[in-house]
Amino acid sequence: MDAVQRLLDIMAALRDPKTGCPWDLEQTFRSIAPYTLEEAYEVADAIERRDLAGLRDELGDLLFQVVFHARMAEEAGAFDFGDVVQAICDKMERRHPHVFGEEIVASASEQSVAWERHKARERADAGAAQDSALDGVPAGLPGLMRAQKLGRKAARVGFDWPEWSGVVDKVNEELSELQAVAGSDRAAAEEELGDLLFTVASLARHLDLDADAALRRANLKFEHRFRSMEAALHAAGSEPGAASLAELEALWNQAKARQKEA
Repeated sequence: MDAVQRLLDIMAALRDPKTGCPWDLEQTFRSIAPYTLEEAYEVADAIERRDLAGLRDELGDLLFQVVFHARMAEEAGAFDFGDVVQAICDKMERRHPHVFGEEIVASASEQSVAWERHKARERADAGAAQDSALDGVPAGLPGLMRAQKLGRKAARVGFDWPEWSGVVDKVNEELSELQAVAGSDRAAAEEELGDLLFTVASLARHLDLDADAALRRANLKFEHRFRSMEAALHAAGSEPGAASLAELEALWNQAKARQKEA
């Protein structure tokens, strides 16, 4: 049996009204959506950890989410998994005329511009009104990712700093504004922190870096060093809550040095 068909059959069995799984039968698009997001992030996590065996499993979990949504849509008479596959195949061929047609694209940056042009044409053909240059950025994206996409959209119409150094100046300005209200005005501090984070996302964009990926790597680095610090304390018969700040900092610096040597 074809592997994909086997997965589709498993999903159909889970959703069978008479013999299916009670949990699966209760699910809706809305209830499943958080799991879909979670699986996408677990894929990203496996990639960051360079865990190819884990990546295989996480991609399977993500594929299952696609099959789940497609099955519910099929039950509603909207579309099925085959339609999903057909739609993405058509889209990829349409948006890569330099591969599947006669168009010539000289670089990755040129392709990025062409990609956005194709997307805008598709929205127009579908009758979607273009009310703003910021259209097409989903509200449900993680904050840093959405900030970069909004900034990129604004930059295409000229609203941007000409150089990354100007963004650094803005980061320092936003940090000063946060310092001025931190500890005295919670609402203002939250607003200034948001401005600072948005500007940091803009700096990442100017440096051609992925702010969300950079933060994920920083999280992993922090976790690795903290766990190493904990292990050293446990080996000495202690634990973080019982150690002084000076002891924790010394162990942290040791973990940091070992990580850099690795």
